[in-house]
Amino acid sequence: MTSLPLLQIALFVIIGWLAIGTLGLAGLRRTRLVAHGLFPAGALFGVLLCALGIAGVFSAPQEAVLPLGLPGLPFHVRLDGLSAYFLAVLGMVSAGVSAFSAGYFRKGEGTPPGLLCFEYHVCLAGLALVLVANDAYCFMVAWETMTLAATFLVMSNHRIPEIRHAGYLYFLISHVGALGLLLCFGLLQANTGDYTFAGMRQQHLDVFWASVAFVLALFGFGAKAGIFPLHVWLPEAHPAAPSPVSALMSGFVLKAGLYGVLRTVFDLLHVQIAWWGVLMLALGLFTALFGVVFSAIQSDMKRLLAYSSIDNIGLMFVSMGLAILFRAFDMPALAALSLTALLYQIASHAAFKSLLFITTGSVLHATGERNLGRLGGLIRFMPWATWAALLGALSSAGLPPLSGFVSEWLLLQSFLFTPGLPDPFLNMIVPLVAALIALVAALAGYTMVKFFGVIFLGQPREAKLSNARDASPWERVGFVWLTAMCLLLGLLPVQFVAVLDRVTQALIGAGIGQAVARNGWLLLAPTNIGRASYMPLVFLLFFLGCCALAWILVRRLYHGRLRRAIPWACGHPFVTARMQDTAEGFGQPIREIFAPLFRIERQLPSPFDARPAYRVAVTDRAWRMIYEPIASAVRRVAALAGMLQTGRIAIYLMYSFLVLIVLLMLVRR
Repeated sequence: MTSLPLLQIALFVIIGWLAIGTLGLAGLRRTRLVAHGLFPAGALFGVLLCALGIAGVFSAPQEAVLPLGLPGLPFHVRLDGLSAYFLAVLGMVSAGVSAFSAGYFRKGEGTPPGLLCFEYHVCLAGLALVLVANDAYCFMVAWETMTLAATFLVMSNHRIPEIRHAGYLYFLISHVGALGLLLCFGLLQANTGDYTFAGMRQQHLDVFWASVAFVLALFGFGAKAGIFPLHVWLPEAHPAAPSPVSALMSGFVLKAGLYGVLRTVFDLLHVQIAWWGVLMLALGLFTALFGVVFSAIQSDMKRLLAYSSIDNIGLMFVSMGLAILFRAFDMPALAALSLTALLYQIASHAAFKSLLFITTGSVLHATGERNLGRLGGLIRFMPWATWAALLGALSSAGLPPLSGFVSEWLLLQSFLFTPGLPDPFLNMIVPLVAALIALVAALAGYTMVKFFGVIFLGQPREAKLSNARDASPWERVGFVWLTAMCLLLGLLPVQFVAVLDRVTQALIGAGIGQAVARNGWLLLAPTNIGRASYMPLVFLLFFLGCCALAWILVRRLYHGRLRRAIPWACGHPFVTARMQDTAEGFGQPIREIFAPLFRIERQLPSPFDARPAYRVAVTDRAWRMIYEPIASAVRRVAALAGMLQTGRIAIYLMYSFLVLIVLLMLVRR
């Protein structure tokens, strides 16, 4: 096979990123070259990949065999609708994050800037190769390359023990998941020895083995996506990593897990079974509720966003579960609606969560603080970061006319059709799931109010905050790019659904593009106007009109009759930052309502203490219930294995002799 131009360009971008990383190694400590030369070049490659991905969605699949790999086991690559769409999202995220990194990596964050540049661009190249891989060998090589590079990025400031622990945890869980992927691919090749995806598509596993392959894929890719209970690495790795790395990991590395599940379920497997969808619904719902509740009580701004990403990933698994359910009951139009909601969520979350992470990076650089209790009032000193964070927070909260609203609205539209399922039990349960999804959306809005209000509004809680400097010009380029993506995805949903329609048509043979196109470019109606519709541009014009009317009423009609005074503070003459609501106080109601989800440790002061102090620590019950017993069992097994290592050659010969006797007895039988 010969590669066609679009696939050639995708491979050229991968090679370009690897070349940029190699140049970073050559200029290991030349910060100016790395920051103002190599990272902007990487951003340009991201823009190229984004445009290429959109073009690839509308093109026929393209394949090639690369002269890489092992003898008789070369790399197969393929560009189809699904991989092209994810390449476009990767390009979108990498362009914004790379531009921001040009102004962020000033001193290397504990690692020489050239080495960080190498690790970062190798991670991007690994992600892109994962998306175009067309055989299990190429896929796993790219997957491991991406994982190793991401691990080193997480441990950039490796001199801190907590950061080394976070990187080790990410590495460990990722490789446990990789074992599941190896077993899954072993099942999909069905004893044929053909590990290409083309060969796997020709295999028709029975229901049992297809279900085993599905569970293994869900486990392996779920570990990368951060689905419960494989989520424990995520709130540790995101705060430990530099902010651009956190943005890349939340913006796209998590999506690599979703890509793997989509590729396995809707492309490599030929059946979709109802209980698969129910399992994904249950896992996704609990993950979303768990993530948003933990996010609401955090006092570390990066940890808050990390738990918020767990919430968003849960919602995406809910969308995929609905698509599998509808597909299993032969309802292709509704499966296409759910799948469209999922794909929209992927692009939307990639844009607004990357934006939120890079704004926290600017705040961290300007203040040296990521504890919400020591921030506040930054709208006065960091207007660029403030407005970028505001748009990201509004989109994350699911408010119109931004991208987050469209994706959640499409998901809720999918739930409105679940009473048509032929299973009465599901008809009874799924509306309850929809109600919990609405609760998750409300709590997400609550969390974003806390995030933005505590950091940027009110009075500074520390005197040093008055010295905070706004984002650098390169950082502002990243803000503008990702903000534009949030706005475009929110204001042009009809046009974007036309792109997604090509992907859903390729995966399940159905789409909602024609139904949406019938109503014109201004109105989004996924089924028919009588049932539900949304006009984002009209909503935006109405909002701007209300703002203009308020300005006219205040500035024109009441001009000269305004009186400014200090706000009333319940009779207290002096208003200080200590009187503002704290991050802990904001999250306290959530902590009390959802107390069974938390493991809470309190340190209460004695009335006789000279300096009384109150301390509360909220931790994840999953760690103590699941991972600590596993770690204890592994230590016991390791101790038993250590007893075999006596260092005496006679003992080792005795072991070999006993093994030979046992083998001879087995062969004789």
